[in-house]
Amino acid sequence: MTVFTDVKVLIVEDEFTVAMMIEDALAELGCRIVSSSSRVPHACEIAETADIDVAVLDVNVAGQPVFPVAEILRRRRVPMLFSTGYGVAALPPAFSSHPVLSKPFSDRELQQALTLCITANSAANAGGV
Repeated sequence: MTVFTDVKVLIVEDEFTVAMMIEDALAELGCRIVSSSSRVPHACEIAETADIDVAVLDVNVAGQPVFPVAEILRRRRVPMLFSTGYGVAALPPAFSSHPVLSKPFSDRELQQALTLCITANSAANAGGV
């Protein structure tokens, strides 16, 4: 099992039970939750200023698209993965290359997506992208 010791994670998820499941699974992997936000405006504030290594973003947060948060993270070169009940088609082209977790997902699927997300970002940064 891959361990993500002290990887700092932003979670944006409006469903309390899903957010708690993600937090528990990530904590078990060794991650540190920087913030778990259920509102896009709050998540934007966190995304602008917090020290974040990776983000887990629900595509639809309390009826609002999460893409303003994703745009901030992209500008900051923070890797992210999306979770959605709508599938990959819910992502605009600008974010279609990011890992997507289809709800409901397992802890193992979350771990695999997180690994993919961090590995892809490391490879892109090593390549000068």
